Amino acid sequence: MARYLEDERVVMTLDAGGTNFVFGAVQSGEEVVSPVTLPARGEDLEASLANIRRGFEQVREEVGVPPAAISFAFPGPADYRTGIIGDLANLPAYRGGVPLGPMLEERFGIPVQINNDGDLFAYGEAMEGLLPRVNRQLEEAGCERRYANLLGLTLGTGFGGGLVHGGRLLLGDNSASGEIWSMRSGTDPELNVEENASIRAVRRTYARLTGIELEEVPEPEALFRMAQGEEEGDGEAAREAFRELGRAVGDAAANAIILLDGLVVIGGGLAGASDLFLSEVVREMNGSYPRPGGGRNPRMESTAYDLEDEEDLARFLEPTSRPVSVPGSDRTVTYDPEKKVGVGITRLGTSRAVSIGAYAFALDVLDAMEEAR
Repeated sequence: MARYLEDERVVMTLDAGGTNFVFGAVQSGEEVVSPVTLPARGEDLEASLANIRRGFEQVREEVGVPPAAISFAFPGPADYRTGIIGDLANLPAYRGGVPLGPMLEERFGIPVQINNDGDLFAYGEAMEGLLPRVNRQLEEAGCERRYANLLGLTLGTGFGGGLVHGGRLLLGDNSASGEIWSMRSGTDPELNVEENASIRAVRRTYARLTGIELEEVPEPEALFRMAQGEEEGDGEAAREAFRELGRAVGDAAANAIILLDGLVVIGGGLAGASDLFLSEVVREMNGSYPRPGGGRNPRMESTAYDLEDEEDLARFLEPTSRPVSVPGSDRTVTYDPEKKVGVGITRLGTSRAVSIGAYAFALDVLDAMEEAR
């Protein structure tokens, strides 16, 4: 990430929500303008597109130097490679396919990169967040193990994901990589996992356990305070609601990480309540299946460790490699019999991770374009 932090190129960014669009600019990994906020106007396409153009124009004026690119997260489904936005639930006017990227390229005359927020969150944490932090800790502990792969998960209104392999963001052939929300739920197989791994899941579980109407259930921030004994309410039901969330997330994370093999980082609005659910995530990942004829099989070949727990972190960082003799030779080679997956919470904060991911991705594309010339 050091080269991004020293790069003088400016990239304009956008945080696109269903209510507001927040525009900014990043240089050398830092925000360099005050945010510009405009209404999303998701029910009126022309008004929404006009605000997108206006927001970037205001940022360009504030920056004072020609920006090198535009890079931002926008809700899907979308064909992110071509910059075409598909049928959005929270921005209904975009239904039918809107070539947002090409429109901005024509307007501003610079490359435009659009990605999913889960993808950019994962990339930001891989560039400057959890992944390099863990590798530094391993080096300081005298452990030879290093990581290059990362699964990023965002927990909030929905359940998002992103995959980084060998330091590169995996986009998929259909711009649909990392769409973990649509996995079958391990805790309720009739549903997709997002229904058990989101804000509405926590509220729905609390309603079920207490017998009150869903409309009467407070938001997760209040449920968190109940669980901590800081606010009146059914504290045990609140704690169990977050534990159920953790089991659903752990099931999905185990299914995903056995294909990628690396670290897992969790962000999003619910990440702040990780004290109530992260241990359940790790416990579920370390679960087992019954074996026909008796006994059990572990659900993962690797062991998951809670990087937020001091004792678990120490076990994760502990060097476990040893020399083994090469048969018929005096030579030895190093062998590490332990396979470890670390699971932690965002080190950057979700918003900054997305911003850093967008910035780094744009510079990657600009560098590739330069090399191709």
